[in-house]
Amino acid sequence: MSLNHIRPWRNIYRRKSRQIQVGSVAVGGDAPISVQTMTNTDTTDVAATVAQVLRAAEAGADIVRVSTPDEASTRALREIVRESPVPIVADIHFHYKRAIEAAEAGAACLRINPGNIGDEKRVREVIKASKDHACAIRIGVNAGSLEKDLLDKYGEPCPEAMVESGLDHIKILQDNDFHEFKISVKASDVFLAAAAYQAIAEATDAPLHLGITEAGGLMTGTIKSAIGLGNLLWMGIGDTIRVSLSADPVEEVKVGYEILKALGLRHRGVNIISCPSCARQGFDVIKTVEALEKRLEHIKTPMSLSIIGCVVNGPGEALMTDVGFTGGGAGSGMVYLAGKQSHKLSNDRMIDHIVEQVERKAAEIEAAQAAAEQAAE
Repeated sequence: MSLNHIRPWRNIYRRKSRQIQVGSVAVGGDAPISVQTMTNTDTTDVAATVAQVLRAAEAGADIVRVSTPDEASTRALREIVRESPVPIVADIHFHYKRAIEAAEAGAACLRINPGNIGDEKRVREVIKASKDHACAIRIGVNAGSLEKDLLDKYGEPCPEAMVESGLDHIKILQDNDFHEFKISVKASDVFLAAAAYQAIAEATDAPLHLGITEAGGLMTGTIKSAIGLGNLLWMGIGDTIRVSLSADPVEEVKVGYEILKALGLRHRGVNIISCPSCARQGFDVIKTVEALEKRLEHIKTPMSLSIIGCVVNGPGEALMTDVGFTGGGAGSGMVYLAGKQSHKLSNDRMIDHIVEQVERKAAEIEAAQAAAEQAAE
């Protein structure tokens, strides 16, 4: 019996959307919600860009977007695509020819901005290139770059203007018998973005790419994204996400997964449940968690770990985690395995021992999964 069956208040019913392919990654339908990021290197520096793509992929990025503002960038894109382990999206603004070149270079998807890509004739040329090279398209509406006629009509960026922009360009794609597209309606204002996404979700069955654009630095951007994306995902809206941070792209991937993990929508790596610490703590919780986060970054298997400073909540939290440690007295605490008390451990051995226990448990889970897959064959 699944946990969601036992606790129906945890259920999230995802919006029914069409499924498309972005290279090897399915987006929409019943596919897992994918996590994206974007490189911030000079695209013409192939080595630096590929290195950043590889780091993002290692952190769990399913798709990586690369800016292609000029011909030199689209030339570099061909090698970047060849070296990338994940599908590459080409980010296009202003110059429709860059979109055509990016499709020819092997991009899995083109992000085009209705506010600056040009007239319908140019969009049709982009569509032809996308068809010829099996390349998806993302219609990327942004509150900061809406078409002038829509700004004149509505007076300011608003959900109605953003949705109208998106639907106008969906019609162009559909009129040209192109259906491998997704859409985003991003804004830096959480309320504006959320309202626009709710409206577009009702108006089309296209897969939705979620994002709060220009969200800010690591802390501010994480909070705004967690509020905006979290609420939309909770409502079942969203098929792929990008957390926009003025930070290392790897941090965007980490935050994206944490948002999905908090809602039970994706599981990757160790989910550490820890207390904020207080005078009752039997060890330094904050330093311990900092150390464990770094030491356990290599674990990709979904697991739960509780690190609680005292016995007020420690035993209860440990009952629901794969591995747990609860602070006690006299410089030692209790180790829990699979929700049960296992053995006492001195605080000075805690970090190394917990890492060993997590690695052992991850290996057991992976072996069980491999055996199940082999049996299914």
